[in-house]
Amino acid sequence: MRILLDEEGYGWDEAWYIVTHTIAYTNHTVLAEALERWPQQLIEKWLPRIWQILIEISNRYQRALTDYFHGDLSKVAPMAIIWGGEVRMANLCVCACFKINGVSALHSDILKRDVFHDAYARTPDKFTNVTNGIDHRRWLSECNPELDALIRDCCGKDKYLLQPDALKELEQYRDDAGVLSRLGQIKADNKKAFAAWVARESGVILNTDALFDVQVKRLHEYKRQLLNVLHIIYLYQRMKADPHFDFTPRTYLFGAKAAPGYAVAKRIIRLINSVADMIARDPACKDRLQVVFLENYRVSLAEKLMPASELSEQISTAGKEASGTGNMKFMMNGALTVGTLDGANVEMHDLLGDENMFLFGLRADEVEQLKREGYVPQRLYNRDPVLHRCLDALRTGFRDGVRYDDLYQRLLFGAGGSPADEYFLLADFQAYCQAEKRMAETYRDQTAWNRMSLHNIARSGVFAADRAVAEYADNIWHVPHK
Repeated sequence: MRILLDEEGYGWDEAWYIVTHTIAYTNHTVLAEALERWPQQLIEKWLPRIWQILIEISNRYQRALTDYFHGDLSKVAPMAIIWGGEVRMANLCVCACFKINGVSALHSDILKRDVFHDAYARTPDKFTNVTNGIDHRRWLSECNPELDALIRDCCGKDKYLLQPDALKELEQYRDDAGVLSRLGQIKADNKKAFAAWVARESGVILNTDALFDVQVKRLHEYKRQLLNVLHIIYLYQRMKADPHFDFTPRTYLFGAKAAPGYAVAKRIIRLINSVADMIARDPACKDRLQVVFLENYRVSLAEKLMPASELSEQISTAGKEASGTGNMKFMMNGALTVGTLDGANVEMHDLLGDENMFLFGLRADEVEQLKREGYVPQRLYNRDPVLHRCLDALRTGFRDGVRYDDLYQRLLFGAGGSPADEYFLLADFQAYCQAEKRMAETYRDQTAWNRMSLHNIARSGVFAADRAVAEYADNIWHVPHK
């Protein structure tokens, strides 16, 4: 608007027409802290001309809302652009953009049903969905050359690079012993290559005979790295209590970065390292259980890790993850998924069925119902001795002398204005343990595991960015494409 008004000489109505027929809004999150709200005084002081334009947009929009909702401020206030001394950037986008999309089917439904409910009721034609996609040429062909060679042999030389749906042709080899064996060998080779890289970088020796169980993503409580850690503590306690515990050896690999001011996320990273240290120094865990926090998680590391991963942890609280793209990269490289029905996991499940991934936990609607009914995590703690022991381990501390009373308190009683167990870790704990058990039992049959892996790769073409960009081009931008 500033450029069109001040530099191009358009009048307000002409400029507003251009803006509102040119700009579309992709929402990437339902988290309140990411739907930016800026202090009014900050913009007034440092961006005075922008402030003038914002005031005009806001006043016109608010008048339209007031007319539409017949003066009902309970409807107008949450949708206003400037209200209570704040400038609400998401509401500005909803006002000014001609299309609004989420990045997975579930996420887009939540935008309509909850985050922008009244805006959707007023302008339903604005709202649509474009599920995220990833560049399969980078995240499969370039970073996993052995798998790329297998796909070329099975699906035609270069076909899948420009037609990712051609990956479906792999399904005809689901009972081909040679192809399944080769797929297993590719994964084993990638594990060894990654282990060699880790050894060079950090001196840590990974057990490549163990299942590589991986959770790499931004560190946030809703992504529930802490749930993963609690399960590892359970396995360790079980192993110590029962030397004959029948256990599928596992190497847990974590990678994450925390926002600079996110103290709880940093504490969870510290906890992962405390647990890793305890397990590394216990002879009972040798060749059976290993935990490694990978330093400086980044794209170049991910390009080495994704091909080596066997299990993908996608365990966010249902309704919180907009889409995820790591889940797609893992799937495309043949890792199986243990996860909730959240974000694009929902669409992955639609493609794969129950038999080709390990689902667990509350659905998004069940999470909301539990909130309404009044969730009391202390009850789970008091009646579940396994959970009780895992949480108590946070209080008693680990070999390095660090205790995590703060995380214990946060889960059971809440802290800093957050409710107890805000992301329902304890509610999903038993279901998660059962999903991990099913996964470990499946892993023992490598032919069955490789068949599931092949099926995941074959169905992953829909998550290529080619499809996502084509949907934007066809349904939002209305531009031609090949």
